[in-house]
Amino acid sequence: MAKRLLLETDKRLLWKLFWNMGVRGLRSVQRHKKRLKQGDFFPPFLYISLINSCNLRCQGCWVDVAAKQQKIEPAAMHRMLNEAKEMGNSFFGILGGEPFMHPELLDVLAEHPDAYFQIFTNGHFITDEVAKRMRKLGNITPLISVEGTEIISDERRGKADVLSQTMQGLQYCLDNKVMTGVCTSLCKTNFEDLLTDEWVDRLIEMGVLYTWYHVYRPVGPDACPDLALTPEQQRKARQFVVDIRATKPIVVVDAYYDADGKALCPAATGFTHHISPWGDIEPCPIIQFAKESIHDERPLREVFNESEFLHDFRQTAAESTRGCIVLERPDLLLELAERHGAKDSTARGTIYEEVAALKSQSSQYHPGFEIPERSWAYRIAKRICFNDFGAYSRHFKFENWQDVVTDSEQRADQDGPDQLMQIKSH
Repeated sequence: MAKRLLLETDKRLLWKLFWNMGVRGLRSVQRHKKRLKQGDFFPPFLYISLINSCNLRCQGCWVDVAAKQQKIEPAAMHRMLNEAKEMGNSFFGILGGEPFMHPELLDVLAEHPDAYFQIFTNGHFITDEVAKRMRKLGNITPLISVEGTEIISDERRGKADVLSQTMQGLQYCLDNKVMTGVCTSLCKTNFEDLLTDEWVDRLIEMGVLYTWYHVYRPVGPDACPDLALTPEQQRKARQFVVDIRATKPIVVVDAYYDADGKALCPAATGFTHHISPWGDIEPCPIIQFAKESIHDERPLREVFNESEFLHDFRQTAAESTRGCIVLERPDLLLELAERHGAKDSTARGTIYEEVAALKSQSSQYHPGFEIPERSWAYRIAKRICFNDFGAYSRHFKFENWQDVVTDSEQRADQDGPDQLMQIKSH
């Protein structure tokens, strides 16, 4: 991987990545750890959905993409980014909708050369001119989503000719030597096509530097629960990621496991929270409840540090599971929102009903089936920068965890239930 970075990249962009995301990103995590010891809180990484609009209509999307366009205005973005940088933050995830539909996107990011931005995009609005601008700025990495073959992509994303337009945007980035990644929301319809050595080898051959396999979360007004992976498929995905990291020259990102393969939730651990296009501060992108906003008069550090709702969310989530509380215990999430009088932060105004209708299902937490990192580099990086920051040691008690595997999700491992009982007995 080091050879690829040295030979296939623009060295100025590589330096920006190393300094803004690497060195300064590490500092932000260390400051986060220090704050926690002092009883203070500010997440070292923020997801920012700066616009709700999108040209696609993906299955299971929770964003109000068809509603009246709402975007975070440049002045509010600058204020938020500057206040976060004052707290030591340097790395931000930019989401939508489709971020490139925000007319001031690149102009805003250009004003923050001391930060690094990962833009989650379908790639359809990336032209050669846009790619050249990103290369000139040097502080942006587009993460372009590919959801399957031509047929599956059209089915998953609600439009025709989706994949070819995505691949064209990807190629513009690669031609201009922009630090580029490809992500996939793994579900049952793309699992066999994209979780393969052949697909990863193709990405490497194209010049893609990193990939990220999300796991599909069936939430939103059209949740499509039939697309969700089974526990066996989730474990296969984890094993695949661990193996690829140790054997192929491409970076593989994940947000669900620590160095020892123990499951975690980045929102429950306090590693990240989410800002909606309306400025609402939510626990994570798929949890559309909020009590505070970036438009509050208080400084952002006070908003995060004093939020009883976010504090109670982190504690409730960490007490109930090492996985995803939305999938496993939507009842607890609903109780939390009702107890705090949290607002529905959607435009459609139906989030309470949607969460009430969710049925419990498994997430990334599979006790007894932990798959530790094989790569020494990932083990070290995760132990330093991506772990539970003590959240589960403080709050989680295994005997209180509810195994929510349904009949349709039965474990393939015949010794799984016995192994689980042995863990519970200890």
